[in-house]
Amino acid sequence: MTHLHYVPLSAGIAVLFFAILVALAILIQIGLLRRVSSALGLDPFAALFILFASLLGSYINLPLVRLPDERVVSREVVEIMGVPFLAPVAVDWPGTVLAINVGGAVIPIMLSLYLLTRYRLWGQGLIAIAVVAFFVHRMATPVPGLGISVPTFAPPLLAAIAALILSRRYAGPLAYIGGCVGVLVGADLSNLGVLRSLGAPVASIGGAGTFDGVFLTGVIAVLLASLVTG
Repeated sequence: MTHLHYVPLSAGIAVLFFAILVALAILIQIGLLRRVSSALGLDPFAALFILFASLLGSYINLPLVRLPDERVVSREVVEIMGVPFLAPVAVDWPGTVLAINVGGAVIPIMLSLYLLTRYRLWGQGLIAIAVVAFFVHRMATPVPGLGISVPTFAPPLLAAIAALILSRRYAGPLAYIGGCVGVLVGADLSNLGVLRSLGAPVASIGGAGTFDGVFLTGVIAVLLASLVTG
């Protein structure tokens, strides 16, 4: 079961994401991101802590179910559109384990439910999720040995556009909800039927292939909450 836990990003991308969080911390400290608390219902540093927790939690996959035995492709590094992703390595793995990633799914889903409840954004939130999920599903690519992949910047940009159209006041929360849940639905949940044919030892919802899009969605939501609300 040690193969369940692996970092879904290359070292370079992980360092870049960490640097982005440090930059956000500096902007919050010097007061440039002032509206995060009122827009997201979170203290700015609490929002930053959640993003850090998401990055660290990307290492943890919680097993849900084991799919029937299939041929497993053993790989260490998979490149998608020039971006290297780390995939788990397994030998004679008895079928694919369907798991859920803590940083890329559990934390974003919990925060999305909080934002939906706090601001009563059920209608607008569902629209944002549906829009992002529709386009992400069309862009999703099955990758043998890894799972489902989507272009890194598509979910956050789609979520930001949808959120600004639906509500300028709640653009931040809607961008987070639409982007995070939308990519999980459009990329992972809607493609569960093809996972058995990919030969991946672990198929993680919110893990390799989709985590980067979910993470950047959170960053953009924080920026939107600070810059365009009010």
